[in-house]
Amino acid sequence: MLLVAVAALYLGQPVAEPRTVTPRADLAADEQATIDLFEGARDSVVAISTSQRVRDFYSRNVYSVPRGSGSGMIWDEAGHVVTNWHVVQGASGAQVQLADGRELSATLVGASPAHDLAVLRIGGAGFAPPARIPIGTSGDLRVGQKVFAIGNPFGLDWTLTTGIVSALDRSLPREDGADIQDLIQTDAAINPGNSGGPLLDSAGRLIGINTAIYSPSGASAGIGFAVPADTVMRVVPQLIAEGRYTRPSLGIGSDENFNNRLKRASGIEGVFVLEVEPGSPAARAGLEPARRTRRGVDPGDVVTAIDGQPVTRLGELLARLDDYEVGEEVALTIVRDGQRRNVRLRLGADD
Repeated sequence: MLLVAVAALYLGQPVAEPRTVTPRADLAADEQATIDLFEGARDSVVAISTSQRVRDFYSRNVYSVPRGSGSGMIWDEAGHVVTNWHVVQGASGAQVQLADGRELSATLVGASPAHDLAVLRIGGAGFAPPARIPIGTSGDLRVGQKVFAIGNPFGLDWTLTTGIVSALDRSLPREDGADIQDLIQTDAAINPGNSGGPLLDSAGRLIGINTAIYSPSGASAGIGFAVPADTVMRVVPQLIAEGRYTRPSLGIGSDENFNNRLKRASGIEGVFVLEVEPGSPAARAGLEPARRTRRGVDPGDVVTAIDGQPVTRLGELLARLDDYEVGEEVALTIVRDGQRRNVRLRLGADD
């Protein structure tokens, strides 16, 4: 150091004064609250990697190759892990990495593609689950509330992002025609790998399971979606108990493409009943399906609302039914021969 100073003086350059480190004050209250929230929830969040078996074309040998990754959350002391269905869909195996570094094999317990939810199970001798994330409610969320997402985006382990509830009651269409309904929209950064991780409120409670992003580039564009906690609480216990989720059913058949054609031809916004299953709630209530005639198609009954809530598409109808339980009574608003009427029926089970 002395030689440097002498050389600097010889060359006519000023000598840099040594800097001292300034001690900081206490963390701001909101900073400390965020740190406490993350540290309290981190151990219950897991990283999930999936594999798929492929057969070599020439040797015919079967290999296990990596397929994808995502996040999840330990649900209970039995070692059940909640994640998204699309994280494990099509996989032949899954590995779950805990926050303490342990890697455990997981088995699929059950799934509900309609809600993009799946349950895995890990565990074994001596498995001691971490403290669980407390469950909150989503029905009382308000736009503007702070939210926190924990997950493994792009393989970057246990990442915390924060934002607000940007909107409520969003829906996303699925390939099978049904909507994923009542989604929470957030601007908290959610990227590939975050799927299946928890969305928390400022009290550290689970209010949703991160499920999707809206982005042309495939990266976070400030629009992410989460399955609400109220849906998770309705679906997950049934997946654990039965391996599947039984959706309430009217006992009617319809088709989205044909439905759109009939809407354009008739000018009626609703779901056209194309079939009525024998012995179903719809059959007992006297619903009439569409019929082919020499002049074309007689539209039969058109469902336009459930308990006063309008439905205009098949996916919307299926999502509305999900708010009820098997055996619950509902009032359908239907249009028949141009006349609007109400019909009451008790929901059956969609087998």
